[in-house]
Amino acid sequence: MLICGVDIKGTEAVICLLEYREGVFFMPECRARKVEFSKRNRRTDLSYFQSQFRQLMKDYKVEKVVIKERPLTGKFSGGALGFKMEAAIQLINDIDVETINAQTLKASLKRNPITVSFAETGLKVFQEHAFAVAHAAHMDIVYPPA
Repeated sequence: MLICGVDIKGTEAVICLLEYREGVFFMPECRARKVEFSKRNRRTDLSYFQSQFRQLMKDYKVEKVVIKERPLTGKFSGGALGFKMEAAIQLINDIDVETINAQTLKASLKRNPITVSFAETGLKVFQEHAFAVAHAAHMDIVYPPA
């Protein structure tokens, strides 16, 4: 199953494609590392962001998208544009989208730690959280929490 991990930072949806087959992880090449949303905050910009994201997922035949949730309040709370981006992704009809909160992500990574150093993945540093989200999603499918 090909999963796209998403970490929304500011006006960018940072992505990482990860597939798990026969006990081995594969990271297919992807033409984009992030999908950007215009800061102008118009309806057309949101529609354009949504269509770009949808087309990227369709082109790579992504079966599931998992978004790292941001807290609604507090020091690390997400911004309004980030929540709009998350909603735009969740409202894409032909893609299975779910979210994972920080506590669930941390627990999943504790149960099933990443066995390769991030530097060996060939991903950019800013993709690390998206990679962790995709890894945790796969592990929760293969080894469901009790």
